[in-house]
Amino acid sequence: MHIAITGAGGFVGAALTRHIAAHGLPGLPAVSRLTLVDRHFDILPDDARIRVLHGDFGVEAVLDEMFDEQVDVLFHLASVPGAEAERDSALGYRVNLVAPLALFERAAAQEQAVRIVHASSIAVYGGTLPETVDDSTPPRPDISYGAHKLVGEIVLADLSRRGLVDGVSLRLPGIVARPGLSAGHGSAFMSAIMRAAQAGERYACPVAPAAACWWMSVACCVANLAHAAALDGARLPENRVVTLPVLRLTVADVIAALARRFGAQAVAGIRWVPDERIEQLFGRMPHQAPGIAGHLGFMHDGDSDLLVGRATQA
Repeated sequence: MHIAITGAGGFVGAALTRHIAAHGLPGLPAVSRLTLVDRHFDILPDDARIRVLHGDFGVEAVLDEMFDEQVDVLFHLASVPGAEAERDSALGYRVNLVAPLALFERAAAQEQAVRIVHASSIAVYGGTLPETVDDSTPPRPDISYGAHKLVGEIVLADLSRRGLVDGVSLRLPGIVARPGLSAGHGSAFMSAIMRAAQAGERYACPVAPAAACWWMSVACCVANLAHAAALDGARLPENRVVTLPVLRLTVADVIAALARRFGAQAVAGIRWVPDERIEQLFGRMPHQAPGIAGHLGFMHDGDSDLLVGRATQA
């Protein structure tokens, strides 16, 4: 089985690569080839099945190499984060919209329909949400990143309807805990709080303690991505979209869990410098009603202590 991953050098992509190299994909044949596409990579598993393609995933030469033989499962994870895409709209348009459409078109040209797992985002919902989000909540993106992810969902669903690919779009929440402080992610504070507590460092948090966010550890995210690869397409909704189950926790809830894990002194240096724009986008998330995701076998982290434990593992 040939697996391809765009954005394989990123935070989630690298974790997914390690998982597949070590465990394969449950419910699917053994992996014979693992093609990784990104502009930069850090440490890669020592695995003869891995082929690394350096470059932009939407460039024709890279696509030619990626699809030089049948790809059975394609994980599309590459993107320009929302805050960065707002600052550089041309870059966001090229990477988050034009390149994915080229990728999907090339995948659809294969002889056999490839399972595409598309990492979409809760950014498709926009910043103004009802008290509870369920499977019928309409997307109303208010940043370009969310709009481009929504277009990708629609195109992938249409290609799946036509039988050219077998796609599923997973709407991901904030994934933690990213290393360092990424200015490209408006939700970077969710990881930064954890990393600061882990290191016992001071941190100025841009949202209030009562800010409610949707959280998921990278380990849980990888497990859900892997689960999506083998899911029976006949069970998916018509739009081929699944909003993953999340933990809705306040920042205060997470800090309490961090204190239980690392001690009260570890969180003593966290102070509050609210940014209204960030809090509106990421700190006022509503409740999530049970929906199709749970019936399909997708999961969240369980509770705040499990979330923090998974997110801050060495």
